[in-house]
Amino acid sequence: MAIDLEALYVDLHTNPELSFQEHRTADLLASHLRALGFAVTEGVGKTGVLGVLRNGEGPCLWLRADMDALPVQEQGEHSHASRATGIDESGETVPVMHACGHDMHMTAMVGAAERLSLQRDTWAGTVVIVFQPAEELGAGARAMLDDGALDLAPRPDLVLGQHLYPAPAGTLRMHPGTQNAGCDTLRITLHGRGGHGSRPHTTVDPVVMAAATVMRLQTVVSRHIDPLEVAVVTVGAMRAGHKDNIIGEVATLDVSIRYAKESVREQLLTHIRRIVEAEALASGAETLPTIEVTETLPPTINDEAVAHRVMAAFRDTFGDANVSDPGMSPGSEDVSWFARDAGVALGFWYWGGWDAAEYHDAEARGSVATDIPTNHSPRMVPVVQPTIDTGVRALCTAVLEFLGDGAERL
Repeated sequence: MAIDLEALYVDLHTNPELSFQEHRTADLLASHLRALGFAVTEGVGKTGVLGVLRNGEGPCLWLRADMDALPVQEQGEHSHASRATGIDESGETVPVMHACGHDMHMTAMVGAAERLSLQRDTWAGTVVIVFQPAEELGAGARAMLDDGALDLAPRPDLVLGQHLYPAPAGTLRMHPGTQNAGCDTLRITLHGRGGHGSRPHTTVDPVVMAAATVMRLQTVVSRHIDPLEVAVVTVGAMRAGHKDNIIGEVATLDVSIRYAKESVREQLLTHIRRIVEAEALASGAETLPTIEVTETLPPTINDEAVAHRVMAAFRDTFGDANVSDPGMSPGSEDVSWFARDAGVALGFWYWGGWDAAEYHDAEARGSVATDIPTNHSPRMVPVVQPTIDTGVRALCTAVLEFLGDGAERL
């Protein structure tokens, strides 16, 4: 009996789980893979799942889908809206939503696994399904690899993956070369000298220091990086103080930087450190700030030959009008760790999930950026179809391009 993919999607959307907490999700996906004849290993990198389907001689492809949801309160009254909550890393109860399409990623992957298992006469080789935790932390791929993923399943000759995108449903987008920017997350701690709010002259106020630093950091990209380069500096969080009449000891800034080249990364880090230390000195701080790099994701780089083959196969399957090159995205991904650690090529693409008529109407008004919710938005809920079908067909099309009868081998 065929898997009801629409029901699976609704189940996953209404039961989201935070990073490294995807226990129910992993159990559900593992059970589907076992029923399809995959050899399954669970608990890889805490909650990751590996499913192996061998089908004669041929290359080995790893297909990756991520599982985790976000601490986002869904806005919407549709029948399958998430009302789930979870406990985040700090112990706080937060709303949870699949606001980045990972529920659709998993659904399409199960659909592709089913189709490939039923059509073994059309391909030869090995397919490894990778259900990865904690992509939103940028930590899940690394956790699976550090837990021995490359030894727990046949090593890949090629890694493939896809991601939902705010584009018309039924369309696909892929860029040869650097598809996604690299990303570092910085925790900056500014050290002041605390005291009473009525006697600020006896203190070094870390709140004022932090405010000045945030504003000055806005000049890093606009005044120190070549405008032709990709570079982003975002201060996403600032924490300081507990009470109105107390000047605290420290303030912290959580900063995200994005880049396409290692040389730009080094420039960003150099200018950030210079500004942070200079603002501390200007404030009279007696201790220099500490800057900790808490996360690093390398750029997601599509092998050009692989990308051209996949895009050609997509055009044959979906039509020229539905396949395009979007250029590089400043968003970041951790899927490339699988290919990098294995020393093989990567192929990664986007597929659309928004109602096509609604999208084109917004496009005609010039209001796509404001009217079409993007990833991480509380309104980022794709249309169920043809999104699921497109995701399944895209994965199968890419697999058959490399493992199908008469396919040119890697």
